[in-house]
Amino acid sequence: MAKIRKRILFHGRVQGVGFRYTALHLARSLGLTGWVRNEYDGSVLMEVQGPELLIAELLKGLNRGSYIRIDWIDEQELAVREEERGFGIG
Repeated sequence: MAKIRKRILFHGRVQGVGFRYTALHLARSLGLTGWVRNEYDGSVLMEVQGPELLIAELLKGLNRGSYIRIDWIDEQELAVREEERGFGIG
């Protein structure tokens, strides 16, 4: 499957609810690479790379979080970073 890379900005109740650690666990379990971090405005920014279907699975998994509430997301497609290995919290 072809890899893509997306920058995704999540808005809603996404800080202080385990969002980054949920994203970390899900991304690693799906074999995705990238990072996730809190932003100063209360949103969460993620860059994630891998097959599009697996990125969609990651987003579905994040929407199942008990305390997480995603109101909307902004997405942008980026160039793939072939050298990237792993997923982390920034």
